[in-house]
Amino acid sequence: MSEASSKYVLQTAGFDARFPNANQTRHCFQNYTDYFKCIAAKGEDFAPCKQFKRAYHSLCPNEWITKWDDQRENGTFPASLEP
Repeated sequence: MSEASSKYVLQTAGFDARFPNANQTRHCFQNYTDYFKCIAAKGEDFAPCKQFKRAYHSLCPNEWITKWDDQRENGTFPASLEP
């Protein structure tokens, strides 16, 4: 094993009993909204919030994340992100 490959730890979202089916679309969206609710309530430095971010980055297509980020910035995001 080379030095470069030992520096990175690859992880994906773990099993979530709320989403037992193969389609992970809702799981992706829920983790995205949970992350922004968490940082609104606890701040960006709160470590447990980072689990939501890792999960949605693992599950969601990049195009969706970009679209949702744009919607949040424009105030047109379809869900409440209030804690």
